[in-house]
Amino acid sequence: MKDKFITLRSTAVPLPNENIDTDQIIPARFLKATTREGFGDNLFRDWRYDTENNPVTDFVLNDPTYSGRILVAGKNFGCGSSREHAAWAIYDFGFRVVVSSFFADIFKNNALNNGLLPIVVSDNFLKQMIQAIKENPSTEIMVDLENQILQVGSVRETFEINAYKKTCLMNGYDDIDYLLSLNKEIREFDAVHS
Repeated sequence: MKDKFITLRSTAVPLPNENIDTDQIIPARFLKATTREGFGDNLFRDWRYDTENNPVTDFVLNDPTYSGRILVAGKNFGCGSSREHAAWAIYDFGFRVVVSSFFADIFKNNALNNGLLPIVVSDNFLKQMIQAIKENPSTEIMVDLENQILQVGSVRETFEINAYKKTCLMNGYDDIDYLLSLNKEIREFDAVHS
């Protein structure tokens, strides 16, 4: 079970690069663990650190100007190999939402299965968000999952989400938790149909 997600108000980190693949998100050499913890340490490892393991000062995750629980990324985020660890790393780092104008399907599903909300917005809205964050890093972004609204200042856009995944996120359920939440209904159905 993950934290419940209803509404999030947060600043954001802009990463407008397009075609960010799962190997850039979490390089394959860090995929040795089978639990979800600790992957955030190596999120964007090859972009965050140089070959001597020194922080790359101009990489956005190393820039104290930007912080927050929302990552705003360029188009085609999470492409490449199927790697659930990518969603684990983003979540473990502290992000709860990733915004892009397009997500690779496998990444999107892995994110939703692990308590991370991928929000698809229009290309134009994405550009406006990135510009607003760069102009004012303290810009607050509001994510209203219940009403499926993403708002930056006075500008807002609605987003789509699978109804089942929305229910899971809002209740902090994984697939097993969801089934357990239906225990009473399952028992009643079983009693009637036995």
